[in-house]
Amino acid sequence: MLRMPMPRKPGRIGAGCPSAWIVAASLACSGLATAAEPEVLIGASIPLSGSLASFGSYEQWGYNTAVNDLNTAGGLMIAGQMHKVRLIVLDDKTDPSVTQSNTETLISREKVVAMLGSCTPALVNAGALVAERHKIPMVTPCDPLMAFKSVRPWKYVWDIFFEESELGSAPFRMLSDLGIQTNHRALVLHDNGPDGQVVGGQIWPEVAAKNQIQIVQNSAFPVDNSQFTSVIGAGKSNGADLVLVDAITPAAIAIRKQLAAAGYRPKLLVMEKGAEPQQFAQALGALADGVLVGGYWDPSFPYPGAAQLAKRFESETHQSSSQHIADTLTAAQVLFDAIAAAGSTDPEPINAALARTNKIYVTGPVKFDAQHASALPIVLMQWQKGRALVVWPKNRANGTLLFPLP
Repeated sequence: MLRMPMPRKPGRIGAGCPSAWIVAASLACSGLATAAEPEVLIGASIPLSGSLASFGSYEQWGYNTAVNDLNTAGGLMIAGQMHKVRLIVLDDKTDPSVTQSNTETLISREKVVAMLGSCTPALVNAGALVAERHKIPMVTPCDPLMAFKSVRPWKYVWDIFFEESELGSAPFRMLSDLGIQTNHRALVLHDNGPDGQVVGGQIWPEVAAKNQIQIVQNSAFPVDNSQFTSVIGAGKSNGADLVLVDAITPAAIAIRKQLAAAGYRPKLLVMEKGAEPQQFAQALGALADGVLVGGYWDPSFPYPGAAQLAKRFESETHQSSSQHIADTLTAAQVLFDAIAAAGSTDPEPINAALARTNKIYVTGPVKFDAQHASALPIVLMQWQKGRALVVWPKNRANGTLLFPLP
C-alpha cells in the first residue's frame, strides 16, 4: 500500500524505510547511514499509482536493486572518498504534470545530482524536459526511441529502449519468417498517446501495406477508454485474421475480454504495451494465452547476470519477473558508472562520461548514438499459461508460437 509523503527528519536517513516519499539505499534501510556520511543524491519520479502502477513497481525494484548493490560494494569514489548513493523516489501518479513537478522538486529542493526516468513517452518526456532545462543529467529506460528523439535534440538526457519501427514491424516479420498464413486482413486499435499514435497510427499501416495486408479498420481512442464493442464488431464482420492493439494495461484487458464476449477469435492477437506486465495475465487467466507482445529482454538471454536477476526478483517479491527490472537496473548502473568515471557530481563531467558509455550490461550492449539513444533489439513474446515466452526470432526463442490463437 502506498503511504502518504512524510517529512524528512535530521539524523539517520530512511530508518525503517517507512515511506514512498523516500526510497533509500540498502545501507540507509539498515539504519547505518548517518547525515554525516558523504552521499550522492539521485532522483526518480515513477508511476507508483494510477494506470501504469504495474510498470512503476518493476521500475522501483530495478532502481533500488542497483542502488543497494552499489552501496553494498562500497559506493562511488568521488574526490578520493567513497560516497553512498541515496535514491529519492516520488510517485508521479501516471500524470505527466506530476512528473514535471516531481522532477522540479527533486532538482530544485532535494538537490539531486542526476535523475532516473519514468515510463512511457508521456511521463518520461515530461520529466526529461525539466531535467534538460536545469542541465541535470538523466538516464531513462521505458521511452521508445522515436518518441524520445522527436521531442528535441537532447544534451543532458539519455535513453535506453527499443525503436518503434522495430516493434511495429516485428509481427509482420515473424509471419514471413515462420511461414504463417493469414487472410491478409487486419484490425488496428491504438490509443492516442504518443507511442500509440506512432505504432498504431503510422508504422502498422505502412508495414501492412508493404506486406499486402489490408487494414479493414484503424481506430484511435482515448488512453483511458474502456468500451470497444463497435470497433471489435467491425473487425469481426470483416473477418480480420490479425488484430493489432497498442494500449495501456487496463484498456488491453478490456479489449481482450470484449473480443471473447463478441465471439471474435482472430488467428493472431498482438497487444503492445498493455500486455507486458504480469498483471495483464493475472487479470485474464486463460484469455491471456496466445497474446503476443513485443519485448527486449528475457532472463534466458546471454548477458551478464540475466538469469540471476529474474531469480532474485522472484525470490524477493514472490512475483513473476518482468523485462522492466532489467532496463531500469541497466539505466541506473549506466548512470552510476558515469558518475564514477567522472569522479565528480558536477553535471558536465557526468554528462561527458555518459556520452562515452560503451559496455555490456544485463540488457546487452549500451552505447549512445548522436541523439542520445541506445537501442535494445526487439523480440516477440507470447503469454502461455501465465508465462511470457520468447517465440521469435528463432535464435532467441525459448518457446514455440501458439497459432492460431487458442
